Amino acid sequence: MKPESNAMPVLSRVARVAVIASLPFSFSACTWFSDFKNQPRLEPWESFSVNVNDTVAPPRFNPQMSVPMQGTLAAGLHVSYTPSPLAVDSMSGLQNPHPVTEASLDNGRMYYSINCAMCHGVLGDGNGTMKEAGYNFYPSIINESGMSRSDGYIWGIMRNGRGLMPNYARIEEDDRWDVVNYVRALQGRTDIKPVIGAHGMPGQNGTTVPRASATAPALPAPFSAPEIRLTPGSSGKNAATTGRDKMSSPSGSGTAHDDAGHDADHDEAASAQEMFE
Repeated sequence: MKPESNAMPVLSRVARVAVIASLPFSFSACTWFSDFKNQPRLEPWESFSVNVNDTVAPPRFNPQMSVPMQGTLAAGLHVSYTPSPLAVDSMSGLQNPHPVTEASLDNGRMYYSINCAMCHGVLGDGNGTMKEAGYNFYPSIINESGMSRSDGYIWGIMRNGRGLMPNYARIEEDDRWDVVNYVRALQGRTDIKPVIGAHGMPGQNGTTVPRASATAPALPAPFSAPEIRLTPGSSGKNAATTGRDKMSSPSGSGTAHDDAGHDADHDEAASAQEMFE
């Protein structure tokens, strides 16, 4: 009788080991497997522009193909950020969701005076500081060409830029609509007359400058004063135990303040509480 060969079991084991060894490489080839981890983003100190080979331009807006967590009217995966006529024209049909109000015009004037007036002029007639400096680039936005543009087109050209105009996507989406309203006011197409001129003086702060980003990928955590529990035997007067007037002692460890000094310590804690408010 012919002895049974061990070749088949050995080959079977080798095949199983080869399959198992190849699994990590197979899964790494599936891009869907890591989509949640490797989403479009800007790494710390990474430069970004619409030109993938650009290593100089600083980041100004959300990465291409990304969507802010608040949503967007023109996502990068639908409308490119390239400063091309086709891309800008494709946004002409977007509807302005902001009614013309004094608050909208005031916000639009702030962004216009910071980002637009140097070229287009405070009146929108093209007599900005760039013209005074001798640059041959002073387009009017109150002429027939500017008047004929739709709200969506003006919003889109701020997003992408076009021709010699760079993009101003650093102006966030909601604020761009307020700039559109202010441009319409400069054109005389609103019932409310625009306030002309800078929103603030150089070096002025507060409400004369833009607020913190509302559409950044991650919002800062709101401040919350910590819950304070005094160390047994503590006087309650150190930096770690002020800032709250509701200070409690651990059960069974005695009081944190003696009766004589309680009122003075309470007043001190209340004063520190006001600093947080």
